[in-house]
Amino acid sequence: MRTHTRGAPSVFFIHMVCFALASSTNENPSVVIPFVNANYDSYPMLYFSKGEVEDLRIKAATTHQHIAARLTEAVQTMLSSPLEYLPPWDPKEFSARWNEIYGNNLGALAIFCVLYPKNIEAINMAKDYLERMAAQPSWLVKDAPWDEVPLAHSLVAFATAYDFLYNYLSKTEQERFLEVIANASGYMYETSYRRGWGFQYLHNHQPTNCMALLAGSLVMMNQGYLQEAYLWTKQVLSIMEKSIVLLREVTDGSLYEGVAYGSYTTRSLFQYMFLVQRHFDINHFNHPWLKEHFAFMYRTVLPGFQRTVAIADSNYNWFYGPESQLVFLDKFVMRNGSGNWLADQIRRNRVAEGPGTPSKGQRWCTLHTEFLWYDASLHSVPPPDYGIPKLHYFEDWGVVTYGSALPAEINRPFLSFKSGKLGGRAIYDIVHKNKYKEWIKGWRNFNAGHEHPDQNSFTFAPNGVPFITEALYGPKYTFLNNVLMFSPAVSKSCFSPWEGQVTEDCSSKWLKYKHDLAADCQGRVVAAMERNGVVFIRGEGVGAYNPKLKLKNFQRNLLLLHPQLLLLVDLIHLEDDSPLEAATSFFHNVDVPFEETVIDDVHGAFIRHHDGIYKMYWMDDTGYSEKATVASKMYPRGYPYNGTNYVNVTTHLRNPITRAVYLFIGPSIDVQSFNVHGDSQQLDVFVATSEHAYAVYLWTGEDGGHSVFAQIIADRQKILFDQTSTIRNSAVSEVKNYVQIVEQNLQHFKPVFQQLEKQILSRVRNTDSFRKTAERLLRFSDKRQTEEAIDRLFAISQQQQQQGRAKKSKKVAKGYKFVDAVPDIFAQIEVNERKVRQKAQTLAQKELPVDEDEEMKDLLDFADITYVKHKNGASIKGQSGLEQIVSTARSSASSISASYTRLFLILNIVIFFVMLAMQLTYFQKAKSLHGQRWLYAILLADSCVLLWLYSSCSQSQC
Repeated sequence: MRTHTRGAPSVFFIHMVCFALASSTNENPSVVIPFVNANYDSYPMLYFSKGEVEDLRIKAATTHQHIAARLTEAVQTMLSSPLEYLPPWDPKEFSARWNEIYGNNLGALAIFCVLYPKNIEAINMAKDYLERMAAQPSWLVKDAPWDEVPLAHSLVAFATAYDFLYNYLSKTEQERFLEVIANASGYMYETSYRRGWGFQYLHNHQPTNCMALLAGSLVMMNQGYLQEAYLWTKQVLSIMEKSIVLLREVTDGSLYEGVAYGSYTTRSLFQYMFLVQRHFDINHFNHPWLKEHFAFMYRTVLPGFQRTVAIADSNYNWFYGPESQLVFLDKFVMRNGSGNWLADQIRRNRVAEGPGTPSKGQRWCTLHTEFLWYDASLHSVPPPDYGIPKLHYFEDWGVVTYGSALPAEINRPFLSFKSGKLGGRAIYDIVHKNKYKEWIKGWRNFNAGHEHPDQNSFTFAPNGVPFITEALYGPKYTFLNNVLMFSPAVSKSCFSPWEGQVTEDCSSKWLKYKHDLAADCQGRVVAAMERNGVVFIRGEGVGAYNPKLKLKNFQRNLLLLHPQLLLLVDLIHLEDDSPLEAATSFFHNVDVPFEETVIDDVHGAFIRHHDGIYKMYWMDDTGYSEKATVASKMYPRGYPYNGTNYVNVTTHLRNPITRAVYLFIGPSIDVQSFNVHGDSQQLDVFVATSEHAYAVYLWTGEDGGHSVFAQIIADRQKILFDQTSTIRNSAVSEVKNYVQIVEQNLQHFKPVFQQLEKQILSRVRNTDSFRKTAERLLRFSDKRQTEEAIDRLFAISQQQQQQGRAKKSKKVAKGYKFVDAVPDIFAQIEVNERKVRQKAQTLAQKELPVDEDEEMKDLLDFADITYVKHKNGASIKGQSGLEQIVSTARSSASSISASYTRLFLILNIVIFFVMLAMQLTYFQKAKSLHGQRWLYAILLADSCVLLWLYSSCSQSQC
């Protein structure tokens, strides 16, 4: 017995070690995304290597067949109408309007060619696609030269396609397309110092543009242009790593720009996280925000999986994906199958026609990353609470949702409510509490322009049918949101005599947020709870209005009594000296117009839907019901949506308290009576339907004297919402050692470049191209040190050549000795780059705030809109040859050689004037024409030298 059990402890220990390793394999994304460590085998290299291509092709025919089918459908659509999808040759046509479609569709075409190499028609189309894009002098939009976002869409796609299709390109095509990538990347690098996306954190432009620059940098790095790529990569990491630190403050996984623009941000953010792990071993997959982000996608989907909460600038659902982002979360973060499940539900229920259909320019944009990130071993598993309506509160975003991600069935409601801080709690508190002082200088480092004046707004979709909706991507007016305006106005107003929320701006397409009262705008979710199928939400919105209105409270109460019966109660509490006389509220539906109705002097409105009529009625706390205005609003040209339909109800205010009551009714509910009674502290609402009776007792006082918010008696069942429903927000502390965290992550990428430098020099030693390669690698080092280093390296190389062949092991050892002789060129680059960065940041601090019109023209059509051209608008092409094309980036490095250029320029100017003086004094009197001609020739030659020096000095800003 002893003989057989002697090894048991060892076996147990081995099993424990194996189990731990297996667990760590599942939890550690670096195992899933192996660190390449500069071991590149030509191309492809960005997302996968040459050795992985065959495995991808097998997956396309098996486990990834459903994604491959969508790729095939996309490419077949392009092939069937090539002129509709190929970029135009004419630069005027290419830049005439927002042109992200050309970059967005290229990724799907490129990976299709990798998966199906026998499809010559697709490969030829891809090459034609690249030729047409390379032929453009600029990827910018003519009427928005200040906005690099369309250039970023083109650059990231062009670099990705170059990586995927490299082996299908001729040598000439490889070199020419590399020039285009270098040119565009250098331009992006330069503008990153002066554009908002370089310092406005957590805004969708930032990851979009940084990801494009990173893709270009990695391609250039793989081609051996290490110094350019080093500068560009460091700039990207310096920007994005700060954003990722700040994202730790967002504890609920949300993005303040909403679901649609959130998908814009994560489209690039997730690619960035993948690439920095693969190429630089920077791991962000344990980030707390990332672990919560699935909730932001799951809890915002309306029943039926076709629409989402449309808070802030939005379409009906997502701009990009979200299948790609969901499979990313599942593979690298959650590992439970829920991401794959939600992606599958969205894929199955996609709208084929009408509102919610993916746009032509965005529908295929993330197919290649979805294919690469999908993990078929994670079987689709819905979240544990799927099928049960749940209340969810996003504490940073200030949003409450109920009933998300359910089948679109009878009695499956969706309810949302928004009342939060401008930019979300994290950004608002960073600005107002002066957090992260090393990086943040107030609102200039953030951009809330895509938000709306929507504090205390709500939406309601009984049976999954959008009844009260957001007004989508439109002008930032208060009345285009489901909120209140007041009269008479006490300050300059867009719609006098009515005054809206303080973030409304009459002269801009974007929300006002940087200055004055707008900078302090905030709402608050006071309470949110669900009990026995009844939902109670209370919000306070007084902080979103001008204090001169003398509003003491603007309280909004939502009570979902039945899946098809919503009660809304607004409390307006005035100060004694308030000038206000009336309030007017708005309720929107972007799909269908409202129609008026009235029953027993109670006014209402309704919409028609194929499953019935959805109605609303209203009265104030005296029982009076005012006739409403039912209208439609067309948006100005330049917005992606036509407009909205709305009901406008005006309530005359009494001092100090006025309450307005609204009832929203689904088609299955037959309301037989609706009564309201109230006093200064309590409001009683009685609703009787054909099947149920509801008595609602609402305590609306803010003095805290009552421990109960509301009591509902539904068919003799008593439901109480007391102080336990109160939302208690706790402050989030600043991330400790935040500067050091970024610096530590920045330390990861330099060794990769050093390793590549050694590999390059080791490959070319003992060859004729050695000196040329060494000169290119050492270009930004001190000139004298560079010459000495090249001579020393060349001498070592020749010495090794003369020694003849030795044993392989000895040659390897000498090879390492050889590459160790290289000076630290990256240290010199960092010194120069630090000077440039400090100078650029100082200038940026002194600059006036950039007009939002110049910062956020994304997703709009510029063809018919006239804007003032920015003085910095410039072509990103024009110089020939890779060495000249990347000169823009080199000039930013401010190398020491600029000092010599300046010195020679000064000396030459002196010599020129001395010789000119000689000509005017001595030689003018000379009888010999030969001497005068000789001096004229020297002066002419010297003038040419002067022009050349002046040009060089101008480019290097010496």
